[in-house]
Amino acid sequence: MTRAREAEHRGTEIRFDGVSHSYGDRTVLADIDLVLSERRIGIIGVNGGGKSTLARMINGLVVPSSGTVTVDGLDTRRKGSQVRRRVGFCFTDPDTQIVMPTVAEDVDFSLRRSGLSREDRRRRVEQVLATYNLADHADHPCHLLSGGQKQLLALAAVLVIEPSVIVADEPTTLLDLRNRALVAETFAGLPQQLVVVTHDLDLVADFDRVLVVDGGRVVIDDAPAAALSGYRRIALHSGSGPGPGTGAGSDQET
Repeated sequence: MTRAREAEHRGTEIRFDGVSHSYGDRTVLADIDLVLSERRIGIIGVNGGGKSTLARMINGLVVPSSGTVTVDGLDTRRKGSQVRRRVGFCFTDPDTQIVMPTVAEDVDFSLRRSGLSREDRRRRVEQVLATYNLADHADHPCHLLSGGQKQLLALAAVLVIEPSVIVADEPTTLLDLRNRALVAETFAGLPQQLVVVTHDLDLVADFDRVLVVDGGRVVIDDAPAAALSGYRRIALHSGSGPGPGTGAGSDQET
């Protein structure tokens, strides 16, 4: 790969230095040292391995018990608000981040502090709702949406603010095949750096880099083909991992 081509694949520098984390007396991450700068990064692993905790540290939702996490030099512990302006986060359960009564209002809420005029906000909301096949639901109550539609709405509300980095925790878990394909297509075209925690191996098969997290450690860090092959061996040994293309399951606790 030429230097110019390599530069195209580089984005924000996300750095983990000596990071460990515990919930009570249970260690969920241990001695993590990473530098993430590729445009599309997948994080996979069996349930309880620590992958969601790792992802949530990127925008300061979880602060490490020891060590530091920085985003372009900003310490997530000390500069959390600045980090969160750069790093959007999409949760597994969309109900945790849908806050307004109707679909359009919920996406618009994300733009309230953007400085955009009301008309510019309206246009941007219409554009992102059309992208996610939610335009016909703009005035619908959010609580009447299906689980899959709620997931798409949550993703739309993150993308509408155009952060530098998007972290998505199991973004396809609640989606049918059609909407999974829509999310995958959208991810492929995003200019932002993308970090995705998933059990859907097809989703990360063409990413730039894939991490396998198991037992609180990054046990594989490689190109997708090698990482997925190694993960399948780990999953087969543990008896708890899904097969390729499986979107079931989540890792919300760890």
